[in-house]
Amino acid sequence: MNKSFRTLCAMLLVAEMLLCAPAALAQVPPHDPGTICFTPNFWCWANPPGRPGNACSCPSPYGAVRGRLG
Repeated sequence: MNKSFRTLCAMLLVAEMLLCAPAALAQVPPHDPGTICFTPNFWCWANPPGRPGNACSCPSPYGAVRGRLG
């Protein structure tokens, strides 16, 4: 394969990944500020809700996972 063709394919792949990144946030439903707890890998409804940016945790099969209210 031509080197420039491989470079073009790699650049297109990176561009696609960058354009699709905001789609992950689209999975979060509309919510009032401070009612969702965001962890590094997932989110949950905050119980209790609070001020955005405060610490929170979400339950998981392996115990509580720390996050931030958003």
